[in-house]
Amino acid sequence: MHIMTGNDAAGGGLRERKKRATRAALAEAAVRLAAEHGADQVTVEAISAAAGVSVRTFFNYFDSRDDAFVVVDADASGRVRRAFLAAPPGLAPLEALREALAAELREAERQHELWSLHARVLRSAPHLLVRNLGAQMADESGLAEAIARRIRAGDGPGAAGAPPEDDADRAAPGLYPRLLAAVAGTAVRVSVQHWCERPDEVSFADVFREVFDLLAAGLPAPAR
Repeated sequence: MHIMTGNDAAGGGLRERKKRATRAALAEAAVRLAAEHGADQVTVEAISAAAGVSVRTFFNYFDSRDDAFVVVDADASGRVRRAFLAAPPGLAPLEALREALAAELREAERQHELWSLHARVLRSAPHLLVRNLGAQMADESGLAEAIARRIRAGDGPGAAGAPPEDDADRAAPGLYPRLLAAVAGTAVRVSVQHWCERPDEVSFADVFREVFDLLAAGLPAPAR
């Protein structure tokens, strides 16, 4: 569930917003250059110049050139986990996760072109697709731990204000947290793919809502 987002509402003041803006500018420059020239032809120098920063600044945000094509927003998964853990205790885990993801994806429609270019870049470069899959699996693992924490923190389907995580709290997630995290990642990916194919017909918010409604209903077979 590696999320491309321009969301800067969560956490931090001006300095944090500037850092997120710089990371977003670098990631966008990388994706646009790769879509035009091919990822293998794009250099760190070219990405930095297109974003209007130095090569040194580039490496303040990304460990390698390929990370700029894949790790679009390294903080997004953390924001989703925090929003999920802070959701009202009356929400079932699936509902709490839907709300956390919806908040992170509010700018998706504005970034339709960039989402489409990013998907094209990944499809055209198998090594980046594999790298993206690894990033998604890491995100899912962290989310599964958060789901397990929320379930352990209260008697109901979830609990707000779960305590800060420590090493003793990082027990291996059970089957339900792992499955929910994986399903949520798939739901985001399917929502984006479906909407990107028909952006003029339906809003991303409507597609996203329908996907989670289908999951909440147990994926009933559609009426003929």
